[in-house]
Amino acid sequence: MPDHDRVEGAAKQAGGNVKEAVGKMTGDEKLKAEGRADQVEGKVQNTVGGVKDAMRDKH
Repeated sequence: MPDHDRVEGAAKQAGGNVKEAVGKMTGDEKLKAEGRADQVEGKVQNTVGGVKDAMRDKH
């Protein structure tokens, strides 16, 4: 079972992707920027979860 951070990170990336797309469609630069930031945050969180999974698998 994947680490909670991986699941949450993937969800945050997806939500950020949607935010960015809506921002592009509506011309809302702030929403686009928030979406990009959410995607980066989700990617980092997903990576942390991957490291935790790898550490757990080694033990």
